[in-house]
Amino acid sequence: MLNSKSAVSYASKKLLRLVILYLAVMILTFTLVQMSPIDPVTAYVGTSTKVGAEQRALIAEKWGLNEPPLTRFFSWFTNMIQGDWGESFIYRRPVMDVIGQKFGSSVALMVVAWFLSGIIGFALGILAGVKKGKLADKLITGYCHILISTPTFWLGILVIIVFCVNLGWFPVGLSVPIGTLASEVSIMDKISHMILPALTLSVVGIASICLHTREKTIEIMESDYVLFAHARGESNYSIIRKHLLRNVSLPAITVQFLSFSELFGGAVFVEQVFSYPGLGNAAVLAGLRGDMPLLMGITLISVLFVFVGNAIADILYFVIDPRIREGAHEK
Repeated sequence: MLNSKSAVSYASKKLLRLVILYLAVMILTFTLVQMSPIDPVTAYVGTSTKVGAEQRALIAEKWGLNEPPLTRFFSWFTNMIQGDWGESFIYRRPVMDVIGQKFGSSVALMVVAWFLSGIIGFALGILAGVKKGKLADKLITGYCHILISTPTFWLGILVIIVFCVNLGWFPVGLSVPIGTLASEVSIMDKISHMILPALTLSVVGIASICLHTREKTIEIMESDYVLFAHARGESNYSIIRKHLLRNVSLPAITVQFLSFSELFGGAVFVEQVFSYPGLGNAAVLAGLRGDMPLLMGITLISVLFVFVGNAIADILYFVIDPRIREGAHEK
């Protein structure tokens, strides 16, 4: 295992990278928002002639939109590091409250999709690798190549048409039945609304896990020690259980955690198609309405989410693989 000095050094480097990444993302996001042709005041009040120029000016002054961009950025940044992430223009609530509410819905959706994509992709990848060149391998790889080239939003629309409109098996959208009080919403209601978005989102991550696992499986099955095991008379089941699973699981776990960014990106499209009230839906709405505080807050949370996934993948790789630990000790 790592000694305390190496652990502190590793954590310090990761923290420094996170800080630099945060600064770069904040500056880039703020710059893009400023370059947007969307006027937040017009997006908020609409094109109604009942709201005069004086009222628009008061709204802009209240939100600080009449100040220079640099002043607005440093004002937001100062408040942010003190724990005040501002107030959402759209929801008229603190940004952290909005993110807290939306994040719970998104996490439930992404966790289910993450586990499904990992388990299904890993199993299909092993099957394709063991059956290299056979019908099962061709069907699985063809299926994965189709998935990679299929837009998420198109797949979501297709799923809605088939399972919601034509068959009527699932609700069309949202996360709970419309018009139902929160106290009356059951667990089954939430699950029924989550099934199709979660399945659609999980399909996005299956292909990468499956193809990566397949390549690693083929490499292991064609290795010298597996050929020697065959020569000793070991069955395929014994080889898969004793030799294959142990060696192929580490790369699969790493790829699975590295897929956090892909998962979050897919969630944006899935939530839009299914009108699922999560962070992805809120991010799109904030961008279209020029809600800078909410968009900045969601962006920072997203960066942290992806960064943590990558960090976990690095740590797991370091802990599980003894060769990497030995290399660290030698350095």
